[in-house]
Amino acid sequence: MAVASQATAFHRRSKRVDLTWMHRILLITAFCAVANPVLAASASPAGTDPGVVLLRKVQEAARGLDYSGVYTYQQGATMVSSRVVHIVDGTGERERIEMLDGPPREYIRHNDVTHCLIPQKKLIILERRRGDRFPAMLIGDAKNIPSNYTIKTGGSTSRIAGRECTIIELIPKDGQRYGYRICTDTKTNLLLKAQTLDSAQAVIDQIAFNSLQVGSKVAPDELASSWNTQGWKVLETSMTSVDLPKEGWRIPFPTGFQALTQVSRPMATGKKVNQLVMSDGMAAISVFIEPFDGATDSPLAKGAIRNGAMNVFRTRIGNYWLTALGEVPAETLRDIAERTEYVPMAVHK
Repeated sequence: MAVASQATAFHRRSKRVDLTWMHRILLITAFCAVANPVLAASASPAGTDPGVVLLRKVQEAARGLDYSGVYTYQQGATMVSSRVVHIVDGTGERERIEMLDGPPREYIRHNDVTHCLIPQKKLIILERRRGDRFPAMLIGDAKNIPSNYTIKTGGSTSRIAGRECTIIELIPKDGQRYGYRICTDTKTNLLLKAQTLDSAQAVIDQIAFNSLQVGSKVAPDELASSWNTQGWKVLETSMTSVDLPKEGWRIPFPTGFQALTQVSRPMATGKKVNQLVMSDGMAAISVFIEPFDGATDSPLAKGAIRNGAMNVFRTRIGNYWLTALGEVPAETLRDIAERTEYVPMAVHK
């Protein structure tokens, strides 16, 4: 999902793939630099699928309500809790997310600008692109979701964090994506819980509020960071747009997936990694292309890795590593990686 993260996602080059911080929070997690438009349900055109209208209301609630609480994300055997505070005022959206487990980290967001605070390094990483996290869930305008999923609404109810919620199911129409079961607050439409399901309907990861306050009970002073960042180093990530097909890359898209962004990011080594982000409205896939370095790259890095719903498949194409990553079945990523072709520009001329 789009942890909504999915997220935007922070991705980096490593001799091993660290899945815990590459989560698209929920979702696709982590920064994935996807600029999602604000979705107002009232603006939906006549004839729009009622399931899409409801999903848009859920997205609008995540962006338009004041709320604070603690939620837990479970990916495989890993469980991580975070505290979120979200307030909308005269300046727009303001949000603070504090990681409660593992190394301390905070995300302070004002509209499309996010500061990631890393206390151990006294470092602030600045992103100027929107990166929605839970309880936001959609990627894009959601209009194509009915082409890829059957949306079942009006089902049973449940109770999450002391609040009644309605269960909605998104059943995939093929094997190239996972299914989802979400529970939305019956009073506000806010997403309270989301589960990712495999083809056997087994839960492979999930995220849910443990406690939640909505409305006037949310205090603006909770937005303030717990750290004194005076004197910390500020690093702004640099990205430039690229056109991978023009550079010779022929990357196949799974059915229903469309390109969202194509950017180039610098690495610590001075080299650059290209990133393509594609989505079907719920799931997101990132494809990374980086130069192969025979002196330092591990020969064991090739192949597939899985943690919960997050899968990674890496292969070498000529003098490049191609890594496909996302909360989709491993076969979907393998198909992308193994069918990708690189035809150098010299051949095109």
